[in-house]
Amino acid sequence: MEYNSGEKTKYIVKNKDELMAMEEKPKTKAQRILDRVIMFLPVLMALIHLAEYYYMPNYSANTNTHVYGGFIMVLGAACLVGAIVSLFHRKTFYYYRKKAPFYTFVFFLLMGYDLLTLKSGKLMMPYFPWVDKIMNAAIQDRAYLIDCVKNSLILLFTGYFIGVVLGIITGILCGYSKKVSYWVMPFIKLLGPIPSTTWLPLVMVLMSSLFKGAVFIIALGVWFSVTIATITGITNVNREYFLAARTLGAKGNQLITKIAIPSALPSILQGMTQGMSSACTALLVAEMLGVESGLGWYITWQKSWAEFPKMYAAIIIICITFIIVNWILTKIKKGVLKWQED
Repeated sequence: MEYNSGEKTKYIVKNKDELMAMEEKPKTKAQRILDRVIMFLPVLMALIHLAEYYYMPNYSANTNTHVYGGFIMVLGAACLVGAIVSLFHRKTFYYYRKKAPFYTFVFFLLMGYDLLTLKSGKLMMPYFPWVDKIMNAAIQDRAYLIDCVKNSLILLFTGYFIGVVLGIITGILCGYSKKVSYWVMPFIKLLGPIPSTTWLPLVMVLMSSLFKGAVFIIALGVWFSVTIATITGITNVNREYFLAARTLGAKGNQLITKIAIPSALPSILQGMTQGMSSACTALLVAEMLGVESGLGWYITWQKSWAEFPKMYAAIIIICITFIIVNWILTKIKKGVLKWQED
């Protein structure tokens, strides 16, 4: 029987679900009840946190609004929907049953921080603002924060893509040609271990603009990660593939485009993922020390004015932004390498 690619994927997923169900040990009634209780624990913890937030008296002159309360309500409602759906959908059940304890712990941490700041004052202002104050600061300065996010992403991806392109080219040349490797590899070994941010003071002086200097710093770190990963991927390609391709008449560039690059693709994508981490670090350092816009610059600016709620808001936005960027990159990597799962 023949399957097209879509049918094949559905068949594999179905078999995985069936296999998971077959391998699962039969549960007792008490274990099944415990599973249901655990899945609804995040909702219970969210309700407890809301009760603490609204009904427990605040410390001294501390005040709170409905912004954070609404946020917890939304998260709690999402957990409730997930718990209800998991009762009727097996795949959701396995996922949510695994995640529910962690979601419960997140609500517990949020409540603990709220108790230490807003309710008891153990962590004092201005250095430790409560979450509601941070969220209100972000809403108040949202236009400026959005502009800083935009500028940071422009800087990040400009340097990242330049570094990726140059890294792939350098890696292919060094991995495929011993002559190129002879001249280039010593410089890679010499400059590679040095953090790219080390060159920031010099680059900012030599470059015609702060933006170009920051792009260079970001691209340098990405270039090294992608270059090393590409060289590793190409040098590990089975030589019999090249011999077989030559036997079939492949020559020159065809050996690179049809054999070397596709075989080295997993290593290249891994280097691109590592390069993104390096780029994010270089971005923040460059913005804090030289660039006149962006989230790193915003953090330094607000810290100098002791506006700690706005500073923490920017830090949280940075974390969320980088998580989303890395998630997208991981999805792209899985999509490109989907053939490995077949």
